[in-house]
Formats: sequence, C-alpha cells, structure tokens
Amino acid sequence: MMRARSFTLSPGYRPVLSVVLGIGAFSAMDAAIKGASIAVGVFTALLLRNLFGTVLILPLWLAAGRPLPGRAVLRVHAQRSAITAAMAVLFFYGLVRIPLAEGIAISFIAPIAALYFAAVMLGEKVRPQAIAASLLGVAGVLVIGAGRFGAGTYSDEAIAGTAAILCSAMFYAINLVLQRKQALLAGPVEITLFQSGIVALIFLVFAPWFAVWPDAASLRMILAGAALATCALLFLSWGYARAEAQVLVPVEYTGFLWAALFGWLMFGESVSAATLGGAALIVLGCWIAAKKREHPALG
Repeated sequence: MMRARSFTLSPGYRPVLSVVLGIGAFSAMDAAIKGASIAVGVFTALLLRNLFGTVLILPLWLAAGRPLPGRAVLRVHAQRSAITAAMAVLFFYGLVRIPLAEGIAISFIAPIAALYFAAVMLGEKVRPQAIAASLLGVAGVLVIGAGRFGAGTYSDEAIAGTAAILCSAMFYAINLVLQRKQALLAGPVEITLFQSGIVALIFLVFAPWFAVWPDAASLRMILAGAALATCALLFLSWGYARAEAQVLVPVEYTGFLWAALFGWLMFGESVSAATLGGAALIVLGCWIAAKKREHPALG
C-alpha cells in the first residue's frame, strides 16, 4: 500500500517564504494605514501604529527574557529606526496621493539600489543570477507600470506623491541593507520591539504640533496595521538572518502582487492584463534569485 508523501519545504527556500509572507503582511498594513492616513493624517496614523506595535511585541520580548542590547547593537537599532521613520513619512505622504499599486511600483527602484548598497556596506558579491533576477523584476514592474502610467496625466498632488515615494525609496534601499546587518546582531523579537519603540519616540517628539485625535474607525485600522507590521517585521527579520540580502531583495517584487490584491479589495483598483504579465516576470525573477546553486566544490 503506497503512503502519501508529506510535503516539506527545502531549508534553502524557507527564508524566501518567510520574506514573501512578511512583504504580504506589510502590503496589507500599507492598505490599512493608507485608509487611516486619509482620515486622520499620515503623522497620527504612523505615530499610533508604532505605539500599538510596541505594546503588541513587548510581552513577547519580556517572555523571552531578552536583556537590553549592547551599545553597538542599540546604535544599529537607532540608525535603522531613524531611516524607517523618514522612509515611512515620505511613503505614506505619497501613497495617499496615488493608487497603492502605483506607489509600490515606483518604490521598486529600492531593491535594485539595495543590491549594490549590499556590496558596498556588507561586502557581498553580486552574483550574475542576482542581477538577472533583478532585471526580470524591473522588466515586470515596467510592464505593469506601462499599463497604469500610460493611461492619463498626473495632477500636482500626484506629482508630489510620486516625488515623495521616489525619495522614500532611497531610504528604503539603505533600510534593506541595514535589515540584513541588524538581523545578524539581534533576534526578530528584539528587532521588532526596538524598531517600533524608537520610531514611536521619534514621532512623539513632534506629536504636540502634528498629532490629531482619531475616530474609532481610524483607530481600528491603525491597530490592524500595527498587528500586521509586527508580524511582517518578525517574518522579515527571521528570513534576513538566514539568507544573503542579494537573494532576498528580489523577493521584494512580490510586494506589487500583494499591493494589487489589497488595492483591489480596499480601493477598487482593477488588475489588468499588463499586471498579470508583469507578475509572471516578477515571480520568475524571485524563483531565479532563490534557486540555490548546486555546483559541488572540486576536491
């Protein structure tokens, strides 16, 4: 009698799957925080999201019995948190002015830049398969972008939003590389706690001038966004601690697929043939990036 085979995921692909799930959670958070930002403003939505996120992750950190990080590790936490704060403000300022999927498409210049930041900052060698995967990802984004951006003209608000997301993408490229460095120094729970907490402290400094009191519906969206962001940081930190940045960075392109889904569900954005064609290229690029080289060493 034949036994059914159990499905097991190869260890080499687990970090990739973890990052895919993390990107999906972040995309859902983007949609929730975009909705809240439209209602109460970007600053209040981000301040409360990070405060809620800190409260959600704190019990896990305490239960794990984690000590306070050393000065060198805390410096890395602070650096990435400052970059994350600037990146988030610019990104959501832009995202409330243009559709979710378009904003994600524009931000995809960041993973390309991050491949070379990784070479400079972490000393990683950029392999040909990583470059090929990135080119396929870019091609996919261009196909999707052609279908969206070629349809009409931009208003002044949309131009400002596009410029903000382009600036955010530069911070995001550095953030991706620091994410790898940070993941080698600390565990996922510590990273999530200190990033949420430090970003919240940064926003609290400016709260007297920019914060507003949110309504109940906005609070619910922000709380959902905080929970999703916490899950995303845990998934991403776990994945980046177990694979090189150049392997995982092309997986960032799956964010467009998630954005198209959540944009359609929450904001009525349709998925065109160009989106489907571009998605195929993006998935192919991610598969090439994740595929482990199987050339045995000569001895």
